[in-house]
Amino acid sequence: MPYRFMRFPEGKTKAVTFSYDDGVRTDMRLAEICDKYDLKATFNICSTLIAENDGEWRLTKNELRELVSRGHEIAVHGHEHKSPAVSTDMEIIKEVLTCREKLEEVLGTVVTGMAYPDCEIARAGARRYEEIRTLLSSLGISYSRTLGGDNNGFALPDDWLAWMPTIHHDNPSSIEYAQQFVDMKVDDLYVSRHNPRLFYVWGHSYEFDSNNNWEHFEELCQILSGKEDTWYATNIEIYRYSKAFDSLVFNTANTCVYNPTAFDIWFSCKGKTHCVKAGQTLNY
Repeated sequence: MPYRFMRFPEGKTKAVTFSYDDGVRTDMRLAEICDKYDLKATFNICSTLIAENDGEWRLTKNELRELVSRGHEIAVHGHEHKSPAVSTDMEIIKEVLTCREKLEEVLGTVVTGMAYPDCEIARAGARRYEEIRTLLSSLGISYSRTLGGDNNGFALPDDWLAWMPTIHHDNPSSIEYAQQFVDMKVDDLYVSRHNPRLFYVWGHSYEFDSNNNWEHFEELCQILSGKEDTWYATNIEIYRYSKAFDSLVFNTANTCVYNPTAFDIWFSCKGKTHCVKAGQTLNY
């Protein structure tokens, strides 16, 4: 039976995404740099920090709407930035649901992405994490970014509610990893390793002010941007596309596929890239 591998839109083998926390004034500067390089970011917002007036250190409702209109994503980061690893079930429900409700009210859209506030979820322990995972699923959370494992494996998550990023932007290996990612030719690897790859950067935009190193972010963007084999997407776009791929229905001979989703989906099989249109069946 030949291998099948997901491909991102237009048959691309790689994707890049960014994730920045809290909802502060410097997020607008970061978004401008992303726009300059045709990159997309997810901004994880604490709903209690949304500013009512211009000129504060926090983002306003209008600025959150503007970010979405420019193709970026707004995601949950807790109402008061409380770590679920040290919270009760009731506190987690209140934190997540209140934040989601307020963001959806501001944006007039569905918000189901999240980044865990104040910790890597591993601090909760395996048993407690499963309980938290169940809570988040019941609250309609699609994915949640965790922390603690910077690496150059460039893998998509096995568990979307414990989504490990590639690097924090100040990781000493960030430029090295970015260049490794750009140079990688997925289809030139051994056939069983033709899995799609992801480069996922996270951080806090105010850290660039604190460390006076905005040029570092520009360098990362320059290295990663403008590549023909790479899809530039928000966290939620990558999640939704990947879940749509998982919904494809293949026949037993691996010669026919039905796509029950609203997405056109690309995949690779026997060295050829195919696209099965939304709602259609493809013989390949």
